[in-house]
Amino acid sequence: MPPSAIPAMAYSGCEPMSELLQIHTDERGVCTLTLNRPERHNAFNAELIERLITDIALANEDPSVRVLVLTGAGQSFSSGADLGWMQEAAGQDEATNREDAERLAALMRILYELDKPTVARVNGPAYGGGLGLIACCDIAIACTAAKFAFSEVKLGLIPAVISPYILNAIGPRQARRLFLTGEPFSAVEAQAMGLVHQAVEPDQLDATVERQITLLLTAGPAAQRECKHLLRRFDFENADGELAALIATLRASPEGQAGLTAFLSKTRPPWIKD
Repeated sequence: MPPSAIPAMAYSGCEPMSELLQIHTDERGVCTLTLNRPERHNAFNAELIERLITDIALANEDPSVRVLVLTGAGQSFSSGADLGWMQEAAGQDEATNREDAERLAALMRILYELDKPTVARVNGPAYGGGLGLIACCDIAIACTAAKFAFSEVKLGLIPAVISPYILNAIGPRQARRLFLTGEPFSAVEAQAMGLVHQAVEPDQLDATVERQITLLLTAGPAAQRECKHLLRRFDFENADGELAALIATLRASPEGQAGLTAFLSKTRPPWIKD
């Protein structure tokens, strides 16, 4: 979409807040997208995914936007995919499940390939697909109160769509342990393995993010764009379709259904023996 086609108030800084996604752009061109489902720990459903895809694309086309910041409302960054939405989708046919998974893959891809610098302001816990959003950003700053986990295996699922970005951030050795166990880890551990660049006390989060933004604004926008293009030449191959198909199959599988049902009903999944 050309810049002239962008709605005039889309990044004015005074746009009425969306129910699912808050948008604010300051006079410097720093556009902040805030996931706004705090009561659901900012889990994403189909509608939020589409809003993110649309608004990230608009920010990329808007010449006044210099930096994109992604964060969460309330106490959490993002718990990943909404489990109720996933369970409902799993009851649909495989084609519908694959379409849902491909939209999530499209979100990760557009965030990762954005021409402009991106910063994840990790204000609290992040799980599953929420970690994919962090890994797709150029810079990630987390508060020490944040906890993380690739919790998919606990539900009989796998972190398929986000896996290329996670491997790119932390490497296969770390991913093997964390993907297979689903164990939680701290912001300090996330920094040590490269998932986030800094872990700071909660009262230092905004100042630390602001320092990174200030540095980004001192660089040439065209040079930053070309830096990102240069780095992507050495990236992984595009496997979005294959990964979307895989997670769609597992979501509708007996194990995936049993895991989601057990989690939502607060019972043990069948693979945990007494």
